Amino acid sequence: MSLFDQVLLWLHIAFAMFALGPVAAFTGATPRYIRQKNVEVVRYLHRGTRIFGVLSIGVFLFGALLGRGFLGAPYMSVSMTLFIVSLVLLVVIDRDQATAVRVLSNESSEDDAKAQTGRIAALGGLVSLLWLVILVLMVVGNPPGV
Repeated sequence: MSLFDQVLLWLHIAFAMFALGPVAAFTGATPRYIRQKNVEVVRYLHRGTRIFGVLSIGVFLFGALLGRGFLGAPYMSVSMTLFIVSLVLLVVIDRDQATAVRVLSNESSEDDAKAQTGRIAALGGLVSLLWLVILVLMVVGNPPGV
């Protein structure tokens, strides 16, 4: 493995740890604070989800560069597709968090963001599950010596 590939591997792993972990934590914590109607914390979690969601694109980019010789391999194609699906789901979660902030900031008591609570919880869990499947694919599908 060349020095360039080693640097790419370190960047890929670092972005995975420091971007995907916080996104999973922020999306997982959001429903609790929506139920508590704590708009300030929900606003903070929404901002964090957006920032770390954008940073998670680095995981994809460094992974694609690292696996440039294996892009046609089934495990790479499936992993990249699942990652793109998870990014689309993060956009939906971001939209629901923004809606929850808007609803909770409103003084009206008729809408308490329950729809957003359930959808954020479900999609956040699905995104985390997709990332776990990608991890398994990367470990199991990765050829020896790479």
